[in-house]
Amino acid sequence: MPDQTTISVSSTWQGGMKFSAADEYGHTVTSDAPSEDGAPFDGLKPPALLLAALAGCAGVDVAAISLKQRQAVTGLEINVTGKQAPDAPWGYQEIHMEYVLKGRGLNDKSISRAIELSETRYCSVAASLSKDCKLTNSLRIIEEATG
Repeated sequence: MPDQTTISVSSTWQGGMKFSAADEYGHTVTSDAPSEDGAPFDGLKPPALLLAALAGCAGVDVAAISLKQRQAVTGLEINVTGKQAPDAPWGYQEIHMEYVLKGRGLNDKSISRAIELSETRYCSVAASLSKDCKLTNSLRIIEEATG
């Protein structure tokens, strides 16, 4: 098993603007970009892939912390919107994460604390973002009926 602090990914060009990336466990993801405006493409654009990585990283933390808090979470969705700089290299200036949790009797203060811990302490993707990037969040809790 690889050292947890060292992560390796291999990205292989598939032609056009398409790349297939694989981690050391064999998991793959495709990134692509249109060759020109309006052209079709087959994969997440690399900047969207970064937002997906942020959502996945924070989601793992929030789920783990919420379960440790004994929250009855039955669903978690994270919708991420990023605003990029208008000029190259188009780094993210603002990112908003909307956390939507489903469950029974969820405590919004506990869930908010889990989100805060993820974004400020545990999520390596959030920690890797430029200090110039403003990260905000919102929380929506959907109460599920007891059955």
